[in-house]
Amino acid sequence: MPFSPLCLHPTLLRGIQALGYTRPTPIQTKAIPPAMEGRDILASAMTGSGKTAAFVLPILHRLTERPRSATRALILTPTRELAAQIEENVALLGRHARVSVAAVIGGVGMRPQEQAFRRGVSVMVATPGRLLDHMRSSYATLSGVEVLVLDEADRMLDMGFLPDVRRILSRLPARRQTLFFSATMPPPIVSLSREMLRDPVAIAVDPPAAPPSAITHAAYPVSAELKSALLVELVRRGEIRSVIAFTRTKHRANRLADYLARNGVAAGRIHGNRSQTQRTQALSGFKAGKFPVLVATDIAARGIDVDALSHVVNFDVPKSPEDYVHRVGRTARAEAKGDAFVFVSPEEEANVRGIERAIGKKMMRVMLPGFDYMRRPAEKLEAPLGQRLAKMRSRRAAATIEGRRDTLRPRGRRVYAF
Repeated sequence: MPFSPLCLHPTLLRGIQALGYTRPTPIQTKAIPPAMEGRDILASAMTGSGKTAAFVLPILHRLTERPRSATRALILTPTRELAAQIEENVALLGRHARVSVAAVIGGVGMRPQEQAFRRGVSVMVATPGRLLDHMRSSYATLSGVEVLVLDEADRMLDMGFLPDVRRILSRLPARRQTLFFSATMPPPIVSLSREMLRDPVAIAVDPPAAPPSAITHAAYPVSAELKSALLVELVRRGEIRSVIAFTRTKHRANRLADYLARNGVAAGRIHGNRSQTQRTQALSGFKAGKFPVLVATDIAARGIDVDALSHVVNFDVPKSPEDYVHRVGRTARAEAKGDAFVFVSPEEEANVRGIERAIGKKMMRVMLPGFDYMRRPAEKLEAPLGQRLAKMRSRRAAATIEGRRDTLRPRGRRVYAF
């Protein structure tokens, strides 16, 4: 079915056509009509299903030709990357409509965001923490909000944003339309949805714990010490063209990116210790094809949409099958095909079996021909925890001693040695 039977505003159909979309996805077909009627929506849809357009298009249809003097729609989302991506989607789909959009996220200056509040934008996309920072000031009024969207609600719960979300809700108009999207529906999310929604239309698309069927899953048995070398070899041989490699920690992400660079493989990195400018540059460079590997923690498991992403590598096996589903959902988007690799060390086999039960299929085990699985690595990816803690204690002790010297050192006058 094409988009035309959905009766969207003609300017939006022009934007859809310009982006090359020919027919709506199942979540769009089910969610757009009731959303355009003003109904509340409770939708369970897996990552990569097209749910962003499922709530963006009804909002744009509602706000097209409306004055821009106040914020009419607020979209809450858990991460900066996802907020920036939604902002881009609003701008592209509404390029021919009279709408404006702004992102309110951390890691960047607050002044331009304050100006967006003061002048009013049609659609505001925000992360909860930064939005609350602004809401301490009188200029940050949201009294004109007509539509609220909670996107990736379960992820917001995982990241501890639920109290922030409740504080924001208390400052919004009680009479509004609410669109609630979540990949999974744990009990706290169900409870929150009951508080927020009035007679919602319930929509479920695909089992929440099932990745896209177009993904091919494979497990590469390898010792933990040789995972980095295996990734380098796969890239060098052309087995993978563009890949997001997920690590367990920020420290391991840095170490892996540095290892790749030392071995001639250009890589960007995204994790919580990187500034927003660094994260934006890494993602932009990866999307532009400037380097083949993006190393990331689970901060990138949702909200990164890369055209023609060929592979996702679980460098570290996630402990939760749901995390695996969201990671691999970065590939095989918009009905494309993709490959998901798991580098599994002997101590991670139990986690792989849990993932296999969740996705309902056994992963094929793959050994890379010609790769020396018995060699000793020249360096370890990660220093032992005890060694890292000792180094941190040493740095803190040195800083304390220096601080004491500063307090004893005379200031403002010359000291002579006799």
